[in-house]
Order: sequence, then structure tokens, then C-alpha cells
Amino acid sequence: MGFRLALAWTLLVGPWMPMGARNSISWEVQRFDGWYNNLMEHKWGSKGSRLQRLVPASYADGVYQPLGEPHLPNPRDLSNTAMRGPAGQASLRNRTVLGVFFGYHVLSDLVSIEKPGCPAEFLNIHIPPGDPVFDPHKSGDVVLPFQRSRWDPNTGQSPSNPRDLTNEVTGWLDGSAIYGSSHSWSDELRSFSGGQLASGPDPAFPRQAQDPLFMWTPPDPATGQRGPQGLYAFGAEQGNREPFLQALGLLWFRYHNLCAQKLAREHPLWDEELFQHARKRVIATYQSITMYEWLPSFLRKMPQEYTGYRPFLDPSISPEFLAASEQFFSTMVPPGVYMRNASCHFQGVINRNSSVSRALRVCNSYWSREHPNLQRAEDVDALLLGMASQIAEREDHMVVEDVQDFWPGPLKFSRTDHLASCLQRGRDLGLPSYTKARARLGLPPVTRWQDINPALSRSDGIVLEATAALYNQDLSRLELLPGGLLESYGDPGPLFSTIVLDQFVRLRDGDRYWFENTKNGLFSEKEIAEIRNTSLRDVLVAVTNMTPGALQPNVFFWHAGDPCPQPRQLSTKDLPACAPLIMRDYFKGSGFGFGVTIGTLCCFPLVSLLSAWIVAQLRRRNFKRLQVQNRQSIMCEKLVGGMKALEWQGRKEPCRPVLVHLQSGQIHVMDGRLSVLRTIQLRPPQQVNLILSSNHGRRTLLLKIPKEYDLVLMFDLEEERQVMVENLQSALKESGLSFQEWELREQELMRAAVTREQRSHLLETFFRHLFSQVLDIDQADAGALPLDSSQKVREALTCELSRAEFAESLGLKPQDMFVESMFSLADKDGNGYLSFREFLDILVVFMKGSPEEKSRLMFRMYDFDGNGLISKDEFIRMLRSFIEISNNCLSKAQLTEVVESMFREAGFQDKQELTWEDFHFMLRDHDSELRFTQLCVKGVEVPEVIKDLCRRASYISQEKLCPSPRVSAHCPRSNVDVEVELTPWKLQCPTDTDPPQEIRRRFGKKVTSFQPLLFTEAHREKFQRSRRHQTVQQFKRFVENYRRHIGCLAVFYTIAGGLFLERAYYYAFAAHHMGITDTTRVGIILSRGTAASISFMFSYILLTMCRNLITFLRETFLNRYVPFDAAVDFHRLIASTAIILTVLHSAGHVVNVYLFSISPLSVLSCLFPGLFHDNGSEFPQKYYWWFFQTVPGLTGVMLLLILAIMYVFASHHFRRCSFRGFWLTHHLYILLYMLLIIHGSFALIQLPRFHIFFLVPALIYVGDKLVSLSRKKVEISVVKAELLPSGVTHLQFQRPQGFEYKSGQWVRIACLALGTTEYHPFTLTSAPHEDTLSLHIRAAGPWTTRLREIYSPPTDDNCAKYPKLYLDGPFGEGHQEWHKFEVSVLVGGGIGVTPFASILKDLVFKSSVSCQVFCKKIYFIWVTRTQRQFEWLADIIREVEENDHRDLVSVHIYITQLAEKFDLRTTMLYICERHFQKVLNRSLFTGLRSITHFGRPPFEPFFNSLQEVHPQVRKIGVFSCGPPGMTKNVEKACQLINRQDRTHFSHHYENF
Repeated sequence: MGFRLALAWTLLVGPWMPMGARNSISWEVQRFDGWYNNLMEHKWGSKGSRLQRLVPASYADGVYQPLGEPHLPNPRDLSNTAMRGPAGQASLRNRTVLGVFFGYHVLSDLVSIEKPGCPAEFLNIHIPPGDPVFDPHKSGDVVLPFQRSRWDPNTGQSPSNPRDLTNEVTGWLDGSAIYGSSHSWSDELRSFSGGQLASGPDPAFPRQAQDPLFMWTPPDPATGQRGPQGLYAFGAEQGNREPFLQALGLLWFRYHNLCAQKLAREHPLWDEELFQHARKRVIATYQSITMYEWLPSFLRKMPQEYTGYRPFLDPSISPEFLAASEQFFSTMVPPGVYMRNASCHFQGVINRNSSVSRALRVCNSYWSREHPNLQRAEDVDALLLGMASQIAEREDHMVVEDVQDFWPGPLKFSRTDHLASCLQRGRDLGLPSYTKARARLGLPPVTRWQDINPALSRSDGIVLEATAALYNQDLSRLELLPGGLLESYGDPGPLFSTIVLDQFVRLRDGDRYWFENTKNGLFSEKEIAEIRNTSLRDVLVAVTNMTPGALQPNVFFWHAGDPCPQPRQLSTKDLPACAPLIMRDYFKGSGFGFGVTIGTLCCFPLVSLLSAWIVAQLRRRNFKRLQVQNRQSIMCEKLVGGMKALEWQGRKEPCRPVLVHLQSGQIHVMDGRLSVLRTIQLRPPQQVNLILSSNHGRRTLLLKIPKEYDLVLMFDLEEERQVMVENLQSALKESGLSFQEWELREQELMRAAVTREQRSHLLETFFRHLFSQVLDIDQADAGALPLDSSQKVREALTCELSRAEFAESLGLKPQDMFVESMFSLADKDGNGYLSFREFLDILVVFMKGSPEEKSRLMFRMYDFDGNGLISKDEFIRMLRSFIEISNNCLSKAQLTEVVESMFREAGFQDKQELTWEDFHFMLRDHDSELRFTQLCVKGVEVPEVIKDLCRRASYISQEKLCPSPRVSAHCPRSNVDVEVELTPWKLQCPTDTDPPQEIRRRFGKKVTSFQPLLFTEAHREKFQRSRRHQTVQQFKRFVENYRRHIGCLAVFYTIAGGLFLERAYYYAFAAHHMGITDTTRVGIILSRGTAASISFMFSYILLTMCRNLITFLRETFLNRYVPFDAAVDFHRLIASTAIILTVLHSAGHVVNVYLFSISPLSVLSCLFPGLFHDNGSEFPQKYYWWFFQTVPGLTGVMLLLILAIMYVFASHHFRRCSFRGFWLTHHLYILLYMLLIIHGSFALIQLPRFHIFFLVPALIYVGDKLVSLSRKKVEISVVKAELLPSGVTHLQFQRPQGFEYKSGQWVRIACLALGTTEYHPFTLTSAPHEDTLSLHIRAAGPWTTRLREIYSPPTDDNCAKYPKLYLDGPFGEGHQEWHKFEVSVLVGGGIGVTPFASILKDLVFKSSVSCQVFCKKIYFIWVTRTQRQFEWLADIIREVEENDHRDLVSVHIYITQLAEKFDLRTTMLYICERHFQKVLNRSLFTGLRSITHFGRPPFEPFFNSLQEVHPQVRKIGVFSCGPPGMTKNVEKACQLINRQDRTHFSHHYENF
């Protein structure tokens, strides 16, 4: 058996033995961590082992909850009552101070439980109100913090397994306070040279404390000094607590090096052997002194003789020993410590305030750094000698204030009550009561309070009585610590003596490496005897090089006759006062910086917005630069002589820089881009006033022209103004105008000026009263007027309108032909201005006149030569003036064709000129249109009754069908003027008209006669329901239309919400073992909950961008359950939700950072054991460390910046302003995910979870990207390129092999010739059956504009070689589902028509080859500003019309860039279009059979008409593509129609 144990031990300990020392080190080297001392119980006495109780634990719940108030007294009250007393009472046994601090040194070698447990648990001490030390202001809310010590996690789970604390050092007398409690710690203390411990610059001192040694480094409570500077590296973490304990550490440090030096002289070839031999000898000496010299001096009794090693004896440290020894030591600590030299001279001590005192004050020496009195080895020697000569305090129940009130405090308190803390520590340890401990240890029972200490009862019975009162006279409640102190007097009481003696005997007899154990091979009998004869005095003499006569034989006692008696017993009166309590503020000085940091983070979106705005402005500037250059080159020659000035626009308006150019009869005022701001006409016999300023540098000029608002110019110099005046005088003389010139003060000049704002108010009054007279509106309804209204009205009625103001009122340009004709007709006196009466006369005709009067007025307008006849040329000019509002897109040949056809239709083909009767005859079929025609004036609100009447009877209504049951579109012809009082009820529908049949005839069979009607609202009243029923029906239809969206959103947000709630619940209720919720509850719940949801969202948002996968899956059965067409919308929704959660996540971390910045290090070391080590300093890291010096913090800040950039540039506005900016910034997603992985992988609080969500979507996304990359590498040749009007580029290119697509799908293209690899999405306009692919691309930005330039036709005759393209796609969207509906409505706005071009061609082709198509009818509506924008599509629509033999497609085109529907010009355009459609069966503007309308499409009536035309169809698909405003109107119309119990309209839309 012994052989097996020896073999096992060799295998275990062998690796710890130096390789080169196996021959010279003949003994088994003791491990530093205490393991394997006992070969059967390896963990006994090891670092981290449990404390072994002598008495069963006493917890409130029997498991771990400590006893406390009210069962036990308040610790501070108990400390003040039982342990407070005066200082200066000498030890009854003449024990020295050296023995007291040697005891502390031995205690630090055996046990350490100072480190707080994790998670942090507090057992705080409530200070009674009015406490003179801790609550002098009587606030009553002072609480001294106390953290419970570290415990064994395998205990504290049941009453049979109560909580046991762990020992953080080895539980042996093995010199761990000298060499450390681990191999690594020892290595840091060693020099690895000569077997010595490492020293600093002075060989008498060790190295200073530094990483990786985690020395205890609390701040100095007297000065607040922090950090490891001035603290030495010892084996005991708390070896620097006082200079006195520090001196003993230095003593053993120097003694080890002394032994190593002696051995080195004897054995010069040794290396590792030197250290091990010296360590063995020092430990043995230390054991001998402790057991046979110090312990008898402490207990006044010798331990029993050593009988040999007892392997079955458990030597573990007991919590009772820890409490008893530490508590008894505290009673003997003096208020100060003397220093003396070898010649018995007690030297003065220099205090920190440069004063001199008799001794070192204990309370001001805790954790002192670089103490001025301890700078040299001689100073340490003086301190050791002083302690050896100084008598300790009396061994009783009283403790000096230096320990009781001014002990180093925890957390934010610089001071605490050490005795109260010891009491709380006893309760934390679960120490038994005083009576139970005595009974368990076999001591006689104590039944009365007086029996605790009869001597104390006789001398100071008040203490026992007061203590008994605190325990309610219940002796069974008396705790072990106060009971043990109260029974001690001169020596430790029976209880403490028994506990201490038992502990040391077990330590000696259970230690296999004890120096007296002859079986361990450490020492010979001679060496053992030599060690037994070595005293601490010998060690002091050897280290200090003093004579033995300077010390008494036993340095733990001082008796009469011993050398160097102390001057007197120290009391507090002889010493400086203790530094008072200071509350530390961890956040002091950080408030401003923290606020700035948070403000900076909040400014990230603003900075990103500013950057995006700058990019947008640069893009606009680059786009306009060429236009400005061209304009300047054209205008420069015309503007020679122009002068720069500032135009004053009014007191509330800023001045603007202008350029004034004088021409014959005109003054042009232009801005910096040479755009004309204003033109002033100079016509005789105007009287012009020229007013000049006479002060302020004489730089201002006022030009007053009748019937215009004034021009006020300000110049830099008087000379510049003079040049302008001279040029004006010359221009006025040249124009034949008279002028007057005088001077005014500048302030009076500006008061006299009529500004544009004043002129606009005047014109507003002008128009208001003009319409009040025309429409017979009451004066009150004309608008409220100011008090001085009479003068203002007279002023307004006498003013006259210039041509420019007249054109502006009509929303036209002054040079338009219509303006010229109308102005010339109205200007009866020919003075170039319209008076109130002249405007009124012409307005009355338009507002109240009969069709004959209106046609006569138009006849006179365009009878340019005034001969009473209109020639064909004049007729053409009339039409051209109407068509100007449509950008004058018709050629002269087209206009001639229109006029010839109109003459021929009216039977005037032989006439070259028309009389008014002939002209009116041509308009005979349009009386209803002319009846409601009026002249629309910009900015004038026409009464609602007139607008409603005109709207109902305007061109958009039908001639034979009623737009509603109340109003007929077919009105009886009469010459009765439309009065304001006329109500819609007077207009009746003919009873013989059947709207449904009429509409079916229009849509069901192609006719050659013109049908202007688009919709009907017949019989709608029979489907009316209550508002509640309509709302319910609308909701049902909404759910039916978006059930897939609702389902997917519900599933997605349920998962995201579930993840949030799971983490929130975990950290709120299930993570108390981590302790973090006790530090930051709201912050951690918010940050971790949102982190889980964000991880899920940012992972699965990748799936919405897997275009190839989506295109494939939408053709599977999954399309019935997942709305793949809404992938982009879902992408935006996820992103929007994620950014909200990101903000909340950041807010949670801001709260966390703040709380972590004010949390003590002891708490943070529990929360973040990988980041922090509790070294007692308590001060946490500053806020900026969390933000910028940790990986999660720095990556989080970077993530916020990247997200701000990506989100701002991805917004709708900036994406349209700069697609390239969006493209580039959105590629930051690669960096985003890299940072997300790093951010979540650091595992500060929990293990990484991001990969759980990210891995699968990332693999799918990478696979989808690889598919796209495989296509992007193939170059596509462009076979045809055309530059079409309206900036549209038509590209036709080869169809790659195997490229299959469906109509309505889109692709992404890139062109390397543009110098960029960015891909842009465009819808295919080719049909799937065609051999080539085609795109129609409108030049709307830099990329598309440059694309148009590089595909411009070559100027030479060489064969065109177009740059090649790179193609990615096709990708699916909702428009390709048009064929799933029996009736489909396609609504395109502007360039949004491109997907429908492919659909139309595909439908016609399939019908022509007799391919079975479910869709039976398509209505194609295109909404556009001008017909120029659809010229490029005319060929496609024409092809559709020619091949549509089954009448599958009905095309309607709406032109929106027109005046009001009932405006004169729009009416005349409508008449011309109707005539052209009737005569030639094609549109005047497009040349197509498709119907052209003017105005915006009425979607709701149109959808209602489809219910009449297709009553058997239960579901109609509506597909719209265009600007958001249009798609919203379509969606709104669908929602309104879906309120009815009829056909369901399913809307699919795309915005651009």
C-alpha cells in the first residue's frame, strides 16, 4: 500500500519538480496551492477549500439566510455598547505590538475570506440616527455596505448542506503569505536568480505590486490615493494593509534572500535548489516561531507535544477560529505605533501635513503608499524595533477608535466600523450562538449574564447589562463574537482559547510537511533542533544586522528590565486626529463627458443626414451645371451691360442678389443663374419716378412705375448707383418715357416703396371682389376686410393688371399665344393693362354666358385681322394656343389634318374662312361642354356649388349616361344660363338609357364611333349599406387581400416578441444567480431582450434579399402562404423595426454603462469575471472605457454609425436623389454583419447566441449571391440602341442561353463602361416569346443619363459597337400574376408603364396562337403628365392594337398636366380630341385607337363600372406601378369599392 501511494505521489508531484533538481533535491517539494498535502484527502487545506465548522451552522432558514434584526441587535449598536472604550490602557500581560501584528500576519497566511461572493449579496449595516461618526447630521438614512463573502456553490442548498465559505489561501502554515498560494503567484515573486525573491531598485524591498499579481489595492482612506504605486508584491494579497503588517512581510522577504545568499555561498552550482532550500528553511522557521513562540504568548499556554503526523486529522480552518482570532487581535491594536533605532531612541514621526508626532497613527496608515517615514530599510527596522518595545492595548472587550470607527471602508465609504463588520461577517458565516459554541466545545454552560465574566460584572457591570438589553435579556441569542470578547480579560477567554488552540494543533498534526515530521525527509534531527531554537529575535537580528542586546529575548513580551522601554502608553491625545469619513463618488467628473458622448451618439443620424444632404446637393449641382453653362453661353451676349445689385423685397424678406439688364422698352431682373425673375415693360405715356437715398452711403435706388410693384435696388458704392441711374435715364429717354427724380432718406424711401407682398394683397382683394360681382356673392362672403377696407378696396378696384400678372393668374407664361389673344381681346383701351371693368366684362361671359356668347368670344379672340372671319391659318393658331399647355407636341401637318377633318365633317371643305355662325355650327354638339366652361384664375377659390356643378357636367361625364343617380351627364339643350342657384337636381337623366348595356357595348365590342365614356355608377344605391356594415366588409376584404401578409407578419413578430420576452423574463426573474439584475434591472432587460430580437431580425432580413430564391419559390405552392412579392416591403418593415429595437438596445446599454460606472469593482468582478478582478480598489472603469475600450462597446458605436449611414441613405428621398450613394452605403452590410458577429461574440454577459439565428440565413444568402455572381460574369451584347423622346433609352440585347422569364419580371443590369459595377433594376419590356430582351430606361439620374450618352448613335458611318452589359435576373414581382385573374386592371404612372408593355404583348401573342389564357380582359390605364412621355410606347401599343383581334385589351391614357377640367383650354382640347377620334378612329395626340383623357383618372367610378360590365366576375386583379401618390389613390379606391358585397378588387402595386 505504501509503495502504491508513493508511486502515485511521484506521478502527481513529479511535473512540479524542476528537472535539474532531481538529484540535489531529495525531498518532496510542497505545492504552493496546498493540494496533495494529505494523500487521501487531496483538497484538505488547499486554496479554495471550504472552511470546516466546529459547530453546526446557524442560519435564519437553516440554509444560507443570515440572522439579523430584529432577532439580533443592530451591529453598530452592539459595537458601541459592548466594545467602545478609551485608548491608552496597557496589556495586562505586557504583550507587544509586534505580537499583535505577527498574529495578523499568521492569520493572513492561514485564511482569507475578504473577497465578496458572486453574485453580490449585501448584508448592509444600518447606522442609528445621530451616530457621531457616520451620521452626524441625523439624517437616519446612512447604511454602511457589507458584502457577503465567497461561498462554495455546492453548499447552501438544503438544511443538511448549509452554506460554507471558501478559503482563498492555503490552510497550512506554509508561508503562503511569503510565497503566495499558487505556483504562478510564486513565479511572479521570484527573480529566478540566486534563489532569491525579486527585489525592486532597493534590494531590501520587493518589487512593487503590478499585474499579473492581483494584490489588494484599496484606496488610502486618509488621502484617497489609489493604484498599486507604493505597494509591494507579497504572497498575501492584503500584505500592504498597514505599514506594520507590511514590515513583517518585508522581514520574511529579506530573511528568505538572506538564506538564499548563504546557501549560494555554500553551493555555488545550485540554481533552483537555492530557492527550494531557502523556502524550506524559511517555512520551517516560520512554523516553529508561530507554534512554539507566538502561540504560547498569545494563549499563555503551550500546545501539547508533537507526536507525529496524523493523516486522518482534518486540519481545515474553522470559521470560529477566524472570528475568534481576528476579534481578539483587534482589542490589542494601539492607536499608534512607535519607531526606534538600535540605541533605544524613539524617533519622531513626520505626518503627511509635515507635523511631527510621537508615533505612527494607525487610522491614518491603512493602505498608505510611499509613507514618508518608511522610505529606507533602516526605517522598516526602526518600525520593527518600535513594535517590539511597545506594549499593546489591554486584552479586554474594548477596541480603540482607529479600528472601531476608522477602519478602511468598503465601496463608496472611506471608513467603516470594523467590529460591526466582524459581527456581520459572523452572521454571514452562520456562526453559532455563544452558549451553543461552549456546549459543543465541552465548556461549562453559562446561564447568567454575570457569569460570562464575573470580573467585568464587578468592575463595569453596565456593559453586560446594556448588552443583555440589546438581546432582550435572552442569553441564548448572544453571539459567539461579543460573548467571546466579553469573557476575555488579560488572555483570550475559555471559548476563544479553546478554538484557537484546537486549530493550531490540527494544523500542526495534520500537516505532512510539518518541519518536525521526520518521515517527510525535510530535515534531520539536528536541523529540527536548530530550527526549534530559532526565535523571531534571531530573525530580526539576522535581517537588521543589529546587536542582540537591542532586543529582548522574547519579542512578543516586554518585561521590566528588557532593553528600550516605551516612553509611555500611547493614547489618542498624543497623536494626530484620524482623517474623517469621505463618501467616494465614482462618477465624479464624468457627467459632462458622459452627456457629450450620448449626445454624439445621438448626432450620428444627424451627421448621416448632413452627409446625405451634401451628396444630394452635389448631385443636383452636377446635374444642373451643364444647363447653367449652356444658359450662360446663350445669355452672355444678350446681357452685356447688366449690373449687379441687391434687391430689397420688404422688411420681413431677405435681400437677394440680382442682375439688372436694360433693353429697349424693358428692364430684366435676373438671379445668379440668369433666370428671369421679373420683366418691367416701359411704354409711353407712363410717368416713371426715380427716388434716390440721401444717407447711409447714398447706395439705394427706388424705381416707381405705374401699375407695377416698385423695384428697390441697393448697391455697394454710390458710384455704382450713379452708373445705374445714368443707364436708366438713357433707357427711359429711348423709350420715350418722362421721369422725375428726387431724393429721400433711406428709411422714408423704403416706407414709400410698394413691395411685391403689398401688391399681392392688392391683387387678392381685386380678384375677391371681381368674383363677388361675377357670381353675385354677398359682400360678407367675399372675404373679411380690414378696418380701413374702403380705401383698400378703392385702391384695389383702380389698379390694373399687367400682362405678366394676367398670365400668372391663369397659371401660364406671358408669351403664350392664349395669353396674348385673351389679353388683346380684354384690353379694350390698348394701354397694355387690364382694368377691373375690362377683366369683369370677359369673366362674366365665361362664368355666366351662354354657349353662343362663349363661342362668339373665342371667335373674336382669334380673329386676328378683325375682318369678322376666321381663316384656316387663324384656326390652326387657335388650336396651337390650346395645345401649348401640352408642350406644343403636335406638328403643323397634324394640326392641318385636324382642321381639314373638322371643316370636312362640318361640310365646309370648300371654305377657306368661317363666319361666326359657321364656327358656332362646328361646335353644335358641344353645348353642354361650353355651358360649364369658365376661365380658371390661379389662387381664386371658386364657390363649391359652382365647382360641383361644373365638375359633374364637365367633359369627364358621359353624354348619354349618368355619372350618378342624382346628376345627369346628358343635359337637355337650352340657352338658359347656368345660375349659381341652379342645383344638381334640375339635371335629369333620360329614362330610356340603360347604362350597363351601353358600357358593355363599349367594352365588349369594338366600335368605330368615338366613345368618350369610361365608367358608370348605375344602380349603386341598391348596394348601399350602413357605415358599420361597410367598415366590416372593408375589413373582411382587407384581410382577404392581405391574409398572407398578416399571417407572415404575425409569425415573424410572434417569434421576435417571444425571443424578447424569453430574455426579458430570464433576466428579470431567473438570472439572480448572475447578480446582474440587482445592478441594472431595466437596462439589462431592455438590452438583452432587444438583442435577441435584433439578432433574429438582422439574420432573417437576409432572406428578403435572396431574389433568386424568391423568384423560384413564388412559382411553388408556398406562394399561396407567403407573399413573396412583398419581400422588399417586408425588408423595409424589418429594417424599421430593427432600428427601433437598436435604439432601445442602445438606450438600455446607456443605462447599463452608467450603472456599471457607479458600481464598485467587487460587484463588477462578479458580473464580468473575464474583465475584472476584485483587488479591493472598488473604483470601476469610467464610462469611456465601456464605450471605446471594450470590444462590445467599440463595435456597438461603430454599428450605430454604420446603421445611421445605411438607414439615411436608404430612405426614399435620398435613394431617389443619389442611387449610387444608396448602392455604396448599403454594401456596408458586409461590415455590419462582421461587427455584429464580433459584438455578440465577446460574451460579456452571456454566451454568444447570434450564430444560432445567423448561420442558416447566411448560408442561404451566400448561395443566392453565388447564383447571381455566376450570371454576372457573362457579358451580354447590345444589338440595338435607340434614344427615344422624353429621355428614354431603348436597349435591345441578346437573350442569354437558358434565360427564361415571365412577363412583368425585372432584371438588374450593370455597365462597366460607366466606370462602376453597380447594378440597377429595370423591368423587361420584351415579351417571353421574343428572341431578344429589351429595356426602356428613362434618364432620371447620373447613371441613367450617362448610360444614355454612351449608347448615343455614332457620328461617323462606322458600324456601331455598343458597350456590353452584365445581366442579373430575372426576378419576380406581383405584376406577373396578372394572368391569374379573369379581369385585370393595369395602372401605370409615367415610366411605371414598363412592366405592362411586356404583359400586353404577352397577352396578345398568347391569344393569337390560341394559347389557353385564364385572363379574358385587360384594362390598361396610363397616367402621365404629357403625351410626350409615352411617345416611345406608341409603337408597342399600336402593335397590341393591330394584333388584338379578340378585343382583349382596352387602353386609356390620361394627361394630367392641364388646367382644371372645366377650363376653356381643356374643353377645346377635349372637343378636338373627340372630333378626331370620331372621324379617324384614333387619338389626335397619339395616333392610336386608345382613348386619351384630360385630367386624373377617377378610379372609384371606373372600378364601379367594371362591376356592371363584368357582373359574373367575383375577383378582379388591380396592378399599379408608379409614384406613391397614384398607387395610394388606387389602393383607396379599391378599399372603398371593397366595402360593397360585390366584386372584390385585389390590389398589387410597386412604387418607384
